[in-house]
Amino acid sequence: MSEPLQRTPLYAAHLELGARMVPFAGWEMPVQYSGVTEEHRAVRSAVGLFDVSHMGELWFEGPDAGACLDRLVTNDIGKLGVGRALYTVACNERGTILDDLIIYRVQPASYLVVCNASNLSKMREHFAQHARGRCAFSDRSAETALIALQGPRAVDVMRTLNAAGAVVELPRFGVLTTQVAGIELTSARTGYTGEDGYELFCGAASADRLWRTLLDAGRAHGLQAIGLAARDTLRLEARLSLYGHEIDETTNPLEAGLGWVVKFEKPEFLGRDALLHAKQQPSPRRLVGFEMVGRGIARQGYPIVDASGSAIGIVTSGAPGLSIAKNIGLGYVHSDSSRIGTNIGVEIRGKSVEARVCPTPFYKRG
Repeated sequence: MSEPLQRTPLYAAHLELGARMVPFAGWEMPVQYSGVTEEHRAVRSAVGLFDVSHMGELWFEGPDAGACLDRLVTNDIGKLGVGRALYTVACNERGTILDDLIIYRVQPASYLVVCNASNLSKMREHFAQHARGRCAFSDRSAETALIALQGPRAVDVMRTLNAAGAVVELPRFGVLTTQVAGIELTSARTGYTGEDGYELFCGAASADRLWRTLLDAGRAHGLQAIGLAARDTLRLEARLSLYGHEIDETTNPLEAGLGWVVKFEKPEFLGRDALLHAKQQPSPRRLVGFEMVGRGIARQGYPIVDASGSAIGIVTSGAPGLSIAKNIGLGYVHSDSSRIGTNIGVEIRGKSVEARVCPTPFYKRG
């Protein structure tokens, strides 16, 4: 018998807005409200509001918290200043990806790690095992809500709330604990859409009030509530990896185009030896972006073929690029087919449809 779906503190608010709810990573989540195209374009042109409270919030605290965490991720935590965040991955000893993460150094000896909902149990167990005897570790996911405010007018919404100047002026990947509209929260200048914006952490009991406050403040700025479907098309245009699609425990960060978060100058981290070995060998495959030349939409799992029809890879994500008027996708291909401009085919319902390897991100905000 399957476990019942979990619900975020904003479940009732989603129903009030007419959201269509679907199962996602063990949660009942809004997939769309007004429609994917309208929601996508609202984020690109104005501002969108996302409930991402299903994500995991894990804390490392104490004098050795930074050193402990540094050994568990590929990026360099030692260079992370207080009030700053960074993107990274956590690997196993084989050098493949357990999860991709954002780490926030909230206080000198206090680090918040945000992981994917589908990986929460795995990452909680993995981190707890390695933190034992070294630093305090806790999972505060159940008591934390996370709301994302994304789009070119996100700053205007925060100004409307008379948010402290420090919140409005947070730099990219900056983080600050403060009050907004009388609600205690941690504000970060991060997101998953390719747009400017904030991710706002608050206590679960304050989530509904914060959500409604942001909806009211954003009304004059064209704010719309945004579901998972538009979140996916937005992140794809920005070429942001999704766990279970572009990355998982069969992929390493080098072939996934995430070599920039692997800091080999660190003397030790889980997976370092395996990744160093992989770096010294020709990579058999690469993750590439492609645009459809023929008519059709690529979907996860579709085969990628060469001109002769021989399989050379597989699609990991695909959708209409609503901001660029092209159907786009990501996929792994043999390295000798990964060069920009290479003609490939995507097998759609038994027929090879022409596509072309292209530069990414597909969309970049001005």
